[in-house]
Parts: sequence; structure tokens; C-alpha cells
Amino acid sequence: MKKFVPFLLSLLIVLTLPLQTFAASLDEVISIIESEYVGDIKGNLDNAESIDDVMEMLDPYSAYFTAEEYNAFIDSVDLKTVGIGIVIEKHEKGILIVDVVENGSAINSGIEAGDIITEVDGKSTVNISTEEAQTLLLGEENTRVDLTILKKDGTITHKLLTRQSFALPNVTTELLYGNVGYIALSSFSEDGAKLVKEAYNDLVSQGATSFILDLQYNGGGYVATAEELIGLFPNAPYAYNVKYSTGSEMIRSISQEVNFPKNTRLLVNRYSASASEMTTAAVLDQDAAIVYGEQTYGKGTMQGFYQFRDGSVLKLTIAEFFGPNGTVVKDVGLTPDIVTKSNPLYQAHFDSIAENLSNYKKLPSLENVPTTKTFKVSFSKDIKQQLVENAVELVELGGDKVEVSLKANDSQLEVTPVEPLKAGSQYILIFHPTIQDNEGKNLKTGKYLHITVQEEN
Repeated sequence: MKKFVPFLLSLLIVLTLPLQTFAASLDEVISIIESEYVGDIKGNLDNAESIDDVMEMLDPYSAYFTAEEYNAFIDSVDLKTVGIGIVIEKHEKGILIVDVVENGSAINSGIEAGDIITEVDGKSTVNISTEEAQTLLLGEENTRVDLTILKKDGTITHKLLTRQSFALPNVTTELLYGNVGYIALSSFSEDGAKLVKEAYNDLVSQGATSFILDLQYNGGGYVATAEELIGLFPNAPYAYNVKYSTGSEMIRSISQEVNFPKNTRLLVNRYSASASEMTTAAVLDQDAAIVYGEQTYGKGTMQGFYQFRDGSVLKLTIAEFFGPNGTVVKDVGLTPDIVTKSNPLYQAHFDSIAENLSNYKKLPSLENVPTTKTFKVSFSKDIKQQLVENAVELVELGGDKVEVSLKANDSQLEVTPVEPLKAGSQYILIFHPTIQDNEGKNLKTGKYLHITVQEEN
């Protein structure tokens, strides 16, 4: 499984507090900063001649928005935008469409994941970045954009699409092998915790007994959402410790009617910031989940909003937050319980499966195997050529079982995937104790091993 991240929200890094309303003037902006701002000021505020001058003296998370810019910012937190409804990546032939959004103009016109945009309004996309492509594809609602599309079958088609307002999916779910419920949250939107609870209940109804919560590439959002999400972990009664200009305070999480089990695995990476880090620090400090991945971004501050009469808004860093035990986040980030070099989903899913194989023997891992690998395992006795169903399972980590063919040859068993393995992916190969020897006796113990497939050249 690959978690697709909307290109326009790859790093949001904001933790928002409620908005307050004031009159608009340079003096009042300075007054708010002197009273509420937490952070270094690079210069003398009294020498500033404009609000822009003031903002240049503050940290990168403080900003001054026009009314339009503020509305666009809030839309970005809630994953709302105006465009054609696609998620993109760079490709040597142009811009690859990796996902299409339900009810967007792209999907309604027959555009599919795997299509490649080679031109936008007559401009070649071969030598432009995803950011440049974003500028071309987004625009005013009800305006049109002309695309040249290279289809997966090699044909060329032209599409004239109307830009529409739409919301990208914030939560994606899947029931993985082993009854492991996978939930990915892209943004701490206002309804983020509610969406996660709905996903949890849906996965439980499908049979999920353990969970993986993915906060990779999640750049933050609303404080209240973080407090609610942390409340889903029963061993995390506290959400964070916060330091304002006027003092410090310990904030409790908001308890919920459903709870993740303690063995829930939380995934983070270097782009997990702000509210994602608040959640991570809470579960780390209170031993409420197992965290996998890499060092997080290290934002560690939260912003408040002050709206002026003309509709403009000052976004200002007003606090630094810490884990409930005082763990520092700002500038250093958080170290997971289990640091991984590759996608942490692989190791988290492997560990979730292995948790239920406690009486099995773990064999040495196989690394960088070819995509056409046949696996050969030897046993102490000759085994029956006729194996019971599901005696051997090959599972793609982050997914489900893959079909294999089996061949017993005396004391050796050959396992060959029916389709080539996916380059760069990881698998677990399980030999269940239902395998029998020639006398009809089951194995004393099952076996399993971790497999890493070599990357494409």
C-alpha cells in the first residue's frame, strides 16, 4: 500500500487555535505580538514601518493574511481546493496522475490513475516540476484547462476540463492481512478525529483486531482535533504540556467512546509535524502506542489567529508545546520507538502479524531478493507432497496474501509466487504447522521470515 499525499499539502506544519477579532493597524499588530508572541524577534518592532516589516522579524510560522489568503489557508487545512481533482507525481514523460478524487471533473471525464499529462493549455509538462504543474492546474472556479493525456495503452487524448471546488479524502482505510486495520490521516482537519473514529468502527465491523494509524506526511491542523485523536488512546489521559507567554499548563486529552488497543502502531516520518508531533509525543510519553518511522519534523509550536475588521488575519506563534512528560519537540523532532529505513508500514504490519505467531520460529530475513524469486525451505523430515489449504502463505506487507505455487521434494519445499513480486516491496512468508511429514504428523512449530525485494534499476 502506498499513501498518496496531495502535492498541495505535502507540508502544512500548522497547529491552529481559535480565532479572535480586533481592529486593524500596525500599532495593534505590534501590541498583539508584544503580548502574545512566543519566540525570537529578529530586530526592533518599533522600527517597523509596515506589517510586512513586522512579519519578517518573526518565526516562519507567523504570517499576515488577506481575507482571501486566510480562507485559502483554512481550506488547505480541510483539504479543500479548486482544480480538476487529481493527485500527481513527476514522471519522465510529464506529470503522472497517481489518484483521482471522487466527484472531481477529472474522474467524471474518464481520466484514470496511471494516465500522464503531457501538456497543460499547450505547455509541455516534460521539463516542469509538480509545483509548476500545480500552478497550471489550479485556478478560479468554473474556469477551464486543456489537457493532453497519454493513456496507459499509449493513445493520446485531449480533455477540456472545468475547475471545480472539491475536498480531497482525508482518511483512507484498508483491512490488511491478519485482521490489521490500517487508517491514514492526511490532515488534522476540524472533523479529523470524527473521521478516524468512523474508520475505526468500520474496520472493527470487518474483523479488525489490531490497528496501524499512519501520520506520515501529515503536517498538522487544529489543536482540538489533536486532543480528540489522542483521546482515542486509553493510556494517554494527557495531550500535551503548553508554554504560553504568561505561563505553562498541562492539557488533558478528550476521551472518546471508542479506543485503540495498546498495541496500536503509529507511523511517522520527517514530514510529520505539529499536531502529528503532538499526538506522537503524547503516546510516546505515556506508552500508549508503538511508534514506527523516522525522526519527525520538529515544529513544536502552535499558532493563534487574530482577525481584523477588514477581514485580514494575523497568524501568530503563541505557544510551544511539549509531551506530557516534558519531551521537547521544537527544533529536534521525536524519535520513534522503532526507527525504520524504509516505509514503516512494512515493519509495523510484519510485527502485527508476528504478534500472533508467538509459537512459530522466526527464520533469518532475506534481503534484496529478485522479483522472480523461488523460496526453498528445508525440513528435518520428508514432507507430504499434498499440502492442506493455506499451509503456506506469502503476504505482501501493507496488503494481503499473494498467490503461490508449492512443490514438495522430499524434505524441501519450494514456494514460487504466481506473479512477480513488487520491486521495493516487502513480504512475510509463513509456514504453518499444518504441514505434515510422510507419516501424517504436523510440524512441531510453524516458521516465518521477512523478505525484502530489490529496488528497480
